[in-house]
Amino acid sequence: MPSVPASTSTDQFPVRVLGGPTALFVYGGLRFLTDPTFDAPGDYPAPGVTLTKTAPSTSTPGDLGPIDVVLLSHDEHPDNLDVSGRALLADVPLTLTTTGGAQRLGGKAKGLADWESVELDRPDGGTVTVTGVPAVHGPGAREEVEPVLGHVVGFVLTGEGLPTLYISGDNASLTAVKEIAARFAPVDTAILFAGAPRFPALFDGGLIVLDSPQAAEAAEILDARRVVPVHCDSWAHFTEGHDDLEAAFTAAGLADRLDPDWRRYSSLPS
Repeated sequence: MPSVPASTSTDQFPVRVLGGPTALFVYGGLRFLTDPTFDAPGDYPAPGVTLTKTAPSTSTPGDLGPIDVVLLSHDEHPDNLDVSGRALLADVPLTLTTTGGAQRLGGKAKGLADWESVELDRPDGGTVTVTGVPAVHGPGAREEVEPVLGHVVGFVLTGEGLPTLYISGDNASLTAVKEIAARFAPVDTAILFAGAPRFPALFDGGLIVLDSPQAAEAAEILDARRVVPVHCDSWAHFTEGHDDLEAAFTAAGLADRLDPDWRRYSSLPS
């Protein structure tokens, strides 16, 4: 597939981080939103724990304009899909998520198994291919993690003349990242969920999503030209934030991979 020169691909699809795991971008002429979370700060029940949101989103659903596709890593936790996010799904033509999540959500949700792809028509011709890729929401093997925290899916987006885009979802497994890299590296842009969330009562306090050094390692494995970190603010169980990510990427010699605008909430993509 033809690649977009590194000097132009950032300009081709800016990514706006809205807080938590939620990001908005335009790719192949289609408007995508990841894991929609717009509820106010407060306490939210989740299976076995209470999650505390500490900061509001930088936008409301009404600010976003039309969304063509929601890429939902999983539907079972309020820090990935909240009440406002669920309401937004009703107005979105397509939500891509886990196979189980599609059954629970119904409507216009479609589940993607690992390595399963769907073709989306681009407004000006051609298609965008969205491929579901593995993600493990905790330490250890999937068969140990999924009964506790559920099934998660990541996504890879490709298309003729478009740079390859990877969205990790709530993934803690570098083994999964290596499997993805074997099929898709080098990746132009990686939207990496990080924040080092952990709970003493779950997996002996083990990481349930990447920490900052692991995010830097994932970027290196993927040979990612640009990294946009998300899922590293706005929730109390995220134990690492923006400064930790910048320090880890700097220590790994990868500071230049971080999108220069990832900490600055710029104007919405048109």
